[in-house]
Amino acid sequence: MARVHPTAVVDPQAELADDVEVGPYAVIGPRVKIGPGTRVGAHATIDGRTTIGARNRIFAHAALGGEPQDKKYRAEDTELVVGDDNTIREFCTFNVGTVQGGGVTRVGSDNWIMAYVHVAHDCIVGDHCILANSATLGGHSVVGDWVILGGLTGVHQFVRIGAHAMTGGASLLLQDLPPFVICQGNPAAPHGLNSEGLRRRGFAPEAVTALRRAYKAIYREGLTVAEAAAAITRLAEETQQHRSHLDLLRDFVQASTRGIVR
Repeated sequence: MARVHPTAVVDPQAELADDVEVGPYAVIGPRVKIGPGTRVGAHATIDGRTTIGARNRIFAHAALGGEPQDKKYRAEDTELVVGDDNTIREFCTFNVGTVQGGGVTRVGSDNWIMAYVHVAHDCIVGDHCILANSATLGGHSVVGDWVILGGLTGVHQFVRIGAHAMTGGASLLLQDLPPFVICQGNPAAPHGLNSEGLRRRGFAPEAVTALRRAYKAIYREGLTVAEAAAAITRLAEETQQHRSHLDLLRDFVQASTRGIVR
């Protein structure tokens, strides 16, 4: 049976795995499901149609599953889904989705989410990400796997951030940030390839070199996006063993509707 502090308020309809721990004064609503090994800190609030996976650590005063901050919302039956092995620190806020955005806000697994982070309605956050203190995702944002957002980063609604990308602290993202790229500033500007992050994740030196060449095609050679995409395609044909990384970068750039950080 779940270990619930006597001061916590857990609705009888909530579904908690047997080894869930709920701290003092936490509040858990009727449509919440929490998986095994998850710990909910003091004064945390989990509401709405919210599903939380296994072994998550939810710290004090986090507020998960609240209504979206969207004036169009009319209490539709939308949801929040959180994966496994996440650390969600103090005062984080994750909202449920909206019918206009597909109805689901989704956070993946093995993410390190620091204090005061906001994940708005209909956002998608991948796996293995680090969102530093007070990073804020506007509605419908998409964050790929292995992304690092520096503290106080602001992400405009509908912006996409590609896998392995990184922002410096206090950056403002108004356009899409391609995979593997570092940016900084207000508005954010590109500052090279995330080569150190790629090295730490086991990317071969040859793969990093190929991505550097692709970065130059996008940012250093004065090419249009279409011309840069064609150049990356030619590079991928020359370096077949690293083609998946180059294809990921090219496809992201080509699919951007907001334009990319340049």
